[in-house]
Amino acid sequence: MVGVYFSGTGNSKYILEVFLKSCQEKAVALAGEDKSRLGKWESVMTFSIENEVAAEAIKAASELVISYPVQYSNIPKILVDFVVSHQEIWAGKKVFVIATMGLFSGDGAGMLARLLQKYGAVISGGLHVKMPDSIGDEKALKRPLEVNKQLVRDAKMKTKQAAEQFVDGRPLQEGLSFMSHLAGLFGQRLYFRNKTRNYTDKLKIDADKCIGCGKCEQLCPMKNIIMNNKTATSGDKCTMCYRCVNQCPKQAITLLGKRVVEQSIIEKYL
Repeated sequence: MVGVYFSGTGNSKYILEVFLKSCQEKAVALAGEDKSRLGKWESVMTFSIENEVAAEAIKAASELVISYPVQYSNIPKILVDFVVSHQEIWAGKKVFVIATMGLFSGDGAGMLARLLQKYGAVISGGLHVKMPDSIGDEKALKRPLEVNKQLVRDAKMKTKQAAEQFVDGRPLQEGLSFMSHLAGLFGQRLYFRNKTRNYTDKLKIDADKCIGCGKCEQLCPMKNIIMNNKTATSGDKCTMCYRCVNQCPKQAITLLGKRVVEQSIIEKYL
């Protein structure tokens, strides 16, 4: 079994790992002494779409689990580009989609499912998981630390239960219905459709706060940040993953807001 993910602050990666580990544990329990019954769960591998071998791993697999963070009830531009640029590898692949979100998406799993179906993938199910909000420069959806920790514990429990159902042949279908599609469309996407249609040039780096550590340059999945005379500068290819905003040691980077309200990465809540 192959797991594929795009993750900004670690939420989607973490949930994918919990899902696959739980599936494997359930399969082992069902197999008992007869390990030959493990089948596809005998070996589990995970790949970020940023990994240069991810496309080849997908091409070689027959079944996949894909995890990603919803942005405005839509798919991050970097993930859209990955799917489209490797459109020949999806035909006939059986795919279960996991969508992580700060609050609500309606059809988060459905958005990616429909794109994959366009290139011949067969969607086996979908899972929606609420996680701590990663938009570090806006007050909306900010919660106390203990509330976020409980949110992650609840997410882990839901994911483990979904994994057990998946192994039992009863995969969840969250976000895949027509009603879910309408909820996502009218809930957010109609109003914010342009937010994720293209990459953005709105990333802002405060030169007075920047200490030239280069961490943001290393983290950026788009290579959109470069060091120039020991100061970070940004281009026009930001995919809004919020890695740099949430991990800058001097809180020198913002995107949607004017200042960093809270830096959030998954390790903070585990």
